[in-house]
Amino acid sequence: MPTYIDQIGREVSIVPFPSRIISVVPSQTELLYSLGLDEEVIAITKFCVHPEHWFRNKTRIGGTKKLDIDKIKLLKPDLIIANKEENSQEQIEQLSKEFPVWISDITNLDNALKMMQIIGNIVNRSKEASSLIQSIQTSFNNLNKNDSLIKACYLIWKDPFMTIGRDTFINHLLPYAGFKNVFDYLQRYPTITVEDILDSKCDVVLLSSEPYPFNEKHVNELKEQLPGIDIYLVDGEMFSWYGSRLIEAAQYFRELKSKRVDS
Repeated sequence: MPTYIDQIGREVSIVPFPSRIISVVPSQTELLYSLGLDEEVIAITKFCVHPEHWFRNKTRIGGTKKLDIDKIKLLKPDLIIANKEENSQEQIEQLSKEFPVWISDITNLDNALKMMQIIGNIVNRSKEASSLIQSIQTSFNNLNKNDSLIKACYLIWKDPFMTIGRDTFINHLLPYAGFKNVFDYLQRYPTITVEDILDSKCDVVLLSSEPYPFNEKHVNELKEQLPGIDIYLVDGEMFSWYGSRLIEAAQYFRELKSKRVDS
């Protein structure tokens, strides 16, 4: 049985051509679809919204942090694809005792591309994965990451406000969209206040559509609290999904830059 090293350094023995795959990470679920799989993927989470017909029709096994372990066991998967950050360590360790679990760990674009190729190799879609990676690399190479960067605060949560630190995938992608994270001296997903945002001297606050669903109401509220700072809603999937959506992300970042120049 082939053995693969996952992105946290574990050896995982996986049957050739796995045909009962469960994905417990939304961006990696979409990747499997983009690689041409369908019937091989037997279950996904309630947050795996892309592609839409999978979301409507595939068996769901709970949320990323609250998997239905008993339901997964009944499905008898021959491969579970997980992520260090998005899934519960305790639950993944429990599943690993009975099933092959391959775990990704993504903090930058290079991690993401390597993940795509390894998963492509595992599911017998090596050529498709290589083609996808080439397309993403070309798209990102056409973005000028060295443009003059706008100082930005990227918010992912409200009550309390939470932002992103230096060791996150979002922080790595922000410069491609033309932004410099003013809280990149912090780690992970720190809690901050309106006063912290003011003290940061940022020019822009970016309100992500996920995991907290910021909307125009929040834009108006923050404009009152943060005079002189531009407030924008942004598509969180483009900044945080590290699968095949990265092709769309590069174009989205390009459009963000164009809007900034036009304004």
